[in-house]
Amino acid sequence: MNKFVQLHLLTSYPPANLNRDDLGRPKTAMMGGANRLRISSQSLKRAWRTSEVFEQALAGHVGTRTKEMGRRAYQTLLDKGVSEKKAMEWSKAIAGVFGKLKTLSKKDKETAAAEPLMTELEIEQLAHFSPEEEQSITSLLDEIAGSGDAPTEQQLDLLRKKHTAADIALFGRMLASRPDCNTEAAAQVAHAISTHKVTVEDDFFTAVDDLNSGEDDMGAGHMGETEFAAGLFYLYICIDRELLTENLSGDGSLTAKTIGALISSAATIAPSGKQNSFASRARASYILCESGDQQPRSLSVAFLKPVSGSDILSQSIEALEQTRQKMDAVYGDGAERIARLNAVTGEGSLQGVIDCATGE
Repeated sequence: MNKFVQLHLLTSYPPANLNRDDLGRPKTAMMGGANRLRISSQSLKRAWRTSEVFEQALAGHVGTRTKEMGRRAYQTLLDKGVSEKKAMEWSKAIAGVFGKLKTLSKKDKETAAAEPLMTELEIEQLAHFSPEEEQSITSLLDEIAGSGDAPTEQQLDLLRKKHTAADIALFGRMLASRPDCNTEAAAQVAHAISTHKVTVEDDFFTAVDDLNSGEDDMGAGHMGETEFAAGLFYLYICIDRELLTENLSGDGSLTAKTIGALISSAATIAPSGKQNSFASRARASYILCESGDQQPRSLSVAFLKPVSGSDILSQSIEALEQTRQKMDAVYGDGAERIARLNAVTGEGSLQGVIDCATGE
């Protein structure tokens, strides 16, 4: 089995604000002395793993990332007739298995006293629960609600070293309280970055009050401003197939499904930021898949010099291919198997890329 799968994607987005910074502006980065648009890997991974494409392909093998499992357990126990005091105590014990519970300030304690479902049951950091762990929690809640007894230490052993959560297997999990149940990410995802320099623009807009006849006031009912930019993004993904299989408890078939779902999502799913305002949905125009045991390498160096001109897509494809060929010339072949999808020329296919990645 070829150990590494490397994916290089070029995706063009029209005016958009897919991934915002703390000021609401599109995220950017300096590269090669030029300002570039950027989409963070965190934004991309969330968009992929929560998409219908991913969830339909991997039904029953997608986890849940939340701070609120304690709240859910508390409400379930109440619904089953357990007293508030016991429900609170037992829910804290269950949530605490997955991480340190939030430390309450004086104000938080006052809120929690009035609303027990609030902060007192929150895990301090987001915890990623596999489907197997969620089922264990459900079974435990049924058991303790029926018996009326607090959960034992043995019953609270809810974490699973082996599971089949594809998103945890791909993107990893860290549990400070139980490092033995950590999962090392099998997929490395770079920040997507534009192949060309960009200027972020401002859009001033107004909204009209439908009930304003204009007799007394001709002004707008609302004024606002949003920022946007358009860009052709280069995205690099590296998958360690051996580690992915290990993370999925040795299930080779599920490994292939997971790789296929990731590639399909990366090729067709955009982050949801400002989609209603810009409808900036897009599919990858070019995908290069490399599979082999060779040490991985990004081809982002192809775009250190910003692409410019009237046909940046074709120029970006050419720059990417030339960089790959020159890398191979000095280092040796970078992969044993290669597949391409090129929507500019109509060559290749998404299925062909997936087949290359999965070894089909």
